[in-house]
Amino acid sequence: MIIAVVGASRNKEKRGYKVRRFLYDRYKTVYPINPNAKEIDGIKAYPNLTKLVEEIGRVPDLVVFVVPPKVTMKVTEEAVKLGVKKLWYQPGAECEECIEYAKKRGVDVVYNACIIETHESDKSFNLEGLSINRGKR
Repeated sequence: MIIAVVGASRNKEKRGYKVRRFLYDRYKTVYPINPNAKEIDGIKAYPNLTKLVEEIGRVPDLVVFVVPPKVTMKVTEEAVKLGVKKLWYQPGAECEECIEYAKKRGVDVVYNACIIETHESDKSFNLEGLSINRGKR
């Protein structure tokens, strides 16, 4: 499974660092997306999803958002255009417009749920099988 984390951070105190690190420790093929970083923990960072896809030759299976909502819409549109089929909006990254935009285009969406807390509360949870739209309004 290929995962991209939009908003991955070099700062170990930030949520973008913690989410990327957590996923990397479990799934290994996790790419940081951050236009202000060349690498994070020795892993090449990409300025955007398009550059990632151009370089690795594959579309991520899942994109996790850890950015403000004003950034989320632009990257949601980019992800959908590239053909990403699963989006996870960390709390604080989601926006109603983004969720509806993705759902209307057949993309599975998770929102109002922390990916770390979801994993830790359900040890059988696996992103490989993620194929539902879920969230609380």
